[in-house]
Amino acid sequence: MKRNEMLKQVKERVEPWDMIIVGGGATGAGVAVDAATRGYATLLLEQCDFGKGTSSRSTKLVHGGVRYLEQGNISLVMEALKERGLLRQNAPHLVSELSFVVPSYAWWEGPFYGIGLKVYQVLSGKYGFGPSQLISKEETLKRLPNVNPEGLTGGVVYYDGQFDDTRLLINLMTTAAEQGATLLNYAKVTVLHKNSAGVIDGLSWQDVETGEVLRAQAKVVVNATGAFTDSVRRLAEADAKQIIAPSQGAHIVLDRSFLPGDTAIMVPHTSDGRVMFAIPWHGHTLVGTTDTPLKQASLEPVALDQEIEFMLETAGLYLAKRPTKADILSVFAGIRPLVKSGEGKNTAALSRDHTIHIDQSGLLSIAGGKWTTYRNMAQDCVDQAGTLGDLPDKDCVTRTLNIHGYHTNAANFGLLSFYGSDAPAIRSLASKNPDLARQLDGQLPYIEAEVVWAAREEMARTVEDILARRTRALFLNAPAAVRMAPRVADILAKELGKDEQWKSDQLREFNQVAAGYLVR
Repeated sequence: MKRNEMLKQVKERVEPWDMIIVGGGATGAGVAVDAATRGYATLLLEQCDFGKGTSSRSTKLVHGGVRYLEQGNISLVMEALKERGLLRQNAPHLVSELSFVVPSYAWWEGPFYGIGLKVYQVLSGKYGFGPSQLISKEETLKRLPNVNPEGLTGGVVYYDGQFDDTRLLINLMTTAAEQGATLLNYAKVTVLHKNSAGVIDGLSWQDVETGEVLRAQAKVVVNATGAFTDSVRRLAEADAKQIIAPSQGAHIVLDRSFLPGDTAIMVPHTSDGRVMFAIPWHGHTLVGTTDTPLKQASLEPVALDQEIEFMLETAGLYLAKRPTKADILSVFAGIRPLVKSGEGKNTAALSRDHTIHIDQSGLLSIAGGKWTTYRNMAQDCVDQAGTLGDLPDKDCVTRTLNIHGYHTNAANFGLLSFYGSDAPAIRSLASKNPDLARQLDGQLPYIEAEVVWAAREEMARTVEDILARRTRALFLNAPAAVRMAPRVADILAKELGKDEQWKSDQLREFNQVAAGYLVR
C-alpha cells in the first residue's frame, strides 16, 4: 500500500465509485475487503490513521463472549464462535489458541462455571478450539504460578482465541488493496452531497496532509465510523437522533512476571458486572477491561484514575504479586460504539450485536458488533449496501479468503511472526543493511527495518502510526516508546522526504499522545 498511488487513483477517477466507506477501523476494513472481492469499485476514507480509534484498543481476544452466554444471547455467541474459527483459518499468522483458567475460590464455582464453559465449547461445533475441563488446585497453581493461593479450591480451563488487533487491521487493508480497493488514511470527510431527490450521491473530503479538498461521487455511502457514527450521520441530517451509547474500556499493561507462562486468567464477575482478563500478550501481561459510560467520544480517550485503581484492585485479588501504579508500563482506553437500547445507563448490559441503520438520505450506517464478528458484519453490510446502491448481485467470498500475510508456520519467523508471509521481506531489509537490524530500544524487540517496511508498504505516515499501530510499542511500554521516537522520526523523515521541522513537530505531537499512556 502506497499512499501517493492511492491518492492518484482517487484523483483520476471519473466514474462514481460503487461504494465509498467512511471509517478505517475493523468494520470499515471488513466492508472494503468484502466489497472489493465482489468486484465493486471501492473507496475507503479514514480521517486519521487506520485503527486510530477503537480497533487498536481491544482486549486482543478473538472470542465468542462468555458474558453474552450468561445473558442468554446464544445467537451472538454462536455467530462469534464460528467467526473465531474462520478467522484462525484465514489468518493463522495472527490468530492463535489461548488457554484460560477461571480460578475457583468457593466450592460451587468450579461446577457452576464448568457447566457454562462446557456449553460454550459445544456451541462452537466444528469451529471449536481446545476442550474445557475442571482442574485441581494443584493443576491451577501449575498453570498459574502467580495466582493467589489463599482459599483456592481449583479451577476451570477453557480455550479461546488471541490476536494482534492492528496487525490484523493493516493486513485487512492490504488485502482490500490487493483486491482492487482504494484506501486513504488522513482523509477527513467534511460534506455529504445529495441529489435533487435528497439522496446522498457523493461526498467531499480533505487531505489532512496537504489541506486539499476533493470530491467523490458514489452509488452508496457506508458510514463505518464506530463511536463517531452519529457525527457522520449529522452531516446528512443535522437533527439525526443519536443511536450510539459510547462506553470506555481501559486496560493496563504490566511486566510478564505478573503472569508467567502461557495461560490467561478470566474473572467471570467483577464488582462492576464485567468480565476481567489477565492475558499474556507480546511478552507482557495485559489486564482489562472496564465499562464506563461516556457522554461523547474522543479520538484519544484517556483511562480514568478510578478505572486504573479498579483494575489494579481486581488483579490484586487473583495475583499473588499485587500490582501497583508503579508497575504499570502502559495504560490505554478505547471506546465501544454500543447501540442504544432504551434509557438504561449500564452499558455493560447493552448487546454487542451489530445494527444496520439507513437514514432517509440513503446513508447506510453499520454500528455495534465486535472485532471477532467483523467479517460477518461486513457481509451483512455489503448485502444491504448493494441493494441500496442498485449494484449487481454478487456472492460474498470472504469465508474462505486468506488474509494478507497468511502463513501456517509463521512461528518460524520468531519475533517477526506477526508479519506472516511479509516477514522474509523485512528480514531481507535488515540483512542488506545491518543498521536496520538494530533494536530501537532494549526493552522491546522492534528493529529499524520494521519502521522502513511500515513506511514503504503499510502507509505509515507519522511517528505515532509506527509506534502505536504498525508496532505495538506505545501499548506495551510507553516510556520505551518515548525513547524510541527520535530514531523513528529520523528513519521516517528519510523515507517520506521530510525536513527537520517535520521531525520536531512529529516528536512534539507523539509525546502529547504518549502522555495519555503514561501513569504518573
